[in-house]
Amino acid sequence: MNYLAVLIIIGLLILVHELGHFIAARAVGVPVEVFSVGFGPALWRKRIGGTEYRVSLVPLGGYVLPAVKDEQEYFLIPINKRIIFSIGGPIANLATILLLFAILNAVRLGFAPAGIILQPFIQTADLIQRIFIAFINLFTKPGSISGIVGILHDGGRFIGGDGINAVRLAIIISANLAIFNLLPLPVLDGGKILFCILEKISVRLRPLFVPIMVVGWLLIIGLMIYATVMDLGRLISYS
Repeated sequence: MNYLAVLIIIGLLILVHELGHFIAARAVGVPVEVFSVGFGPALWRKRIGGTEYRVSLVPLGGYVLPAVKDEQEYFLIPINKRIIFSIGGPIANLATILLLFAILNAVRLGFAPAGIILQPFIQTADLIQRIFIAFINLFTKPGSISGIVGILHDGGRFIGGDGINAVRLAIIISANLAIFNLLPLPVLDGGKILFCILEKISVRLRPLFVPIMVVGWLLIIGLMIYATVMDLGRLISYS
């Protein structure tokens, strides 16, 4: 049951991330073709104002598809709007961290203004710093990387049927989502933002966009496979 709770937390935080992209797109006028809750075949769909809203079969996260036919139409969207669209997801995860820290502080300390307004910013900054350092250390200790299997296993043990620990885990996962997606790697939000900056320096780099994204997807898939293998190896050695 704890593993299911971790899976639900991950799905909700991914959905929050995609909702951040959607809100950012709406705010700056980037057209959205599809906003889906979940993945896979659509169970329900409705088009409102040019956007198709879906509820899909696999209830884990969601996705946002801009209304562009190809990379040429994508490049017609102003660079500043593309940057805002890309950064919307990580900002949504950071906002979630602030809210969850405020809830935890209220439960622990009561509704003190400092605990629910000021302290969450300090706690979030400290957590981001520690996770950022941990990400840097992964380059020197790649064997410590963990994928979805490891997160479910370790997260389930961490929760242990405690609602407070579930909130703490949600904070940690949300922070990891925000920081990971801001890394300047292809496919990730940080990579897209970096490419927007490079494109602003020289539009001649535009033809490299699709090949770089393809390479990025291959790297991410390879990383996921590697992390899963490492997780399974650790679990087998512990058994």
